[in-house]
Amino acid sequence: MPEIFTSEPFEYVAGGLDLVGERWDGDPDRATVVLLHGGGQTRHSWRHTAARLAAGGRSVVALDARGHGDSQWDPAGDYLLDAFVADLSTYLESSERSAVLVGASLGGMIALVTAAEHPEWVAGLVLVDVVLELEREGVEKIRRFMGSYPNGFSSLDEVADAVAAYNPHRERPRNLDGLRKNVRLGDDGRWRWHWDPAFVDLGDEPQRRSDPKRLRRAAEEVRAPTLIVRGADSDVVSQAGLDDMARMMPDAEFAEVGAAGHMVAGDDNDVFGDALEHYLEQIS
Repeated sequence: MPEIFTSEPFEYVAGGLDLVGERWDGDPDRATVVLLHGGGQTRHSWRHTAARLAAGGRSVVALDARGHGDSQWDPAGDYLLDAFVADLSTYLESSERSAVLVGASLGGMIALVTAAEHPEWVAGLVLVDVVLELEREGVEKIRRFMGSYPNGFSSLDEVADAVAAYNPHRERPRNLDGLRKNVRLGDDGRWRWHWDPAFVDLGDEPQRRSDPKRLRRAAEEVRAPTLIVRGADSDVVSQAGLDDMARMMPDAEFAEVGAAGHMVAGDDNDVFGDALEHYLEQIS
């Protein structure tokens, strides 16, 4: 019977908010792999990656960002880059080990800035389908989906239909229990997305939560070994975007995951896992 690697949820306070994470304990002599999800996702989007790394003996932490998953929504609606970076910095400062930051999309932006501004905490950096110059059409598609269905859903079947319409290349789940991690059941009996609507409601500027000058400065200043992963079918990261990153970060390594879109780890987790483990073996 295969060994089962169990995780332990935990809470911490950052920016006055109660935030939630999950940890898998492993080799204390290796850097902890900290997994940071994209906007509209939760720590559970990394469940297969975390399980694989834990099975290999690594310590892993997956965090729910403010306004996402089980973490508290910010009453002030502060979901700008600075707040997310401050939250992660609070966690890393309290940790006893250096970290390899693995960030997808928004999580990658957070990881990039943190790695540049707090190099003492960061042993490595992995950016998953995120670059400085994103494809606007792909970003708009995500934003439209996240802003849809404001009145929620009457059933998990309706949730599954909405997800399948957004990701038609993925098989519609037969077991709907997993969707409970993506939605919350309201007092009115309707299911709504788990994220704070204020996270999406940023007016007419879809990039307002980012800080382009800070991100570009961070890319120039990062010294941690960096891997940049792109989904071959991504509509958010183009070859032009990768070329720009190569100019900004000439020492970075690049990997492409075939048959994967923007949600790289979920679309082709085995190929992504191979690339991630190869990178980790080189640095920690």
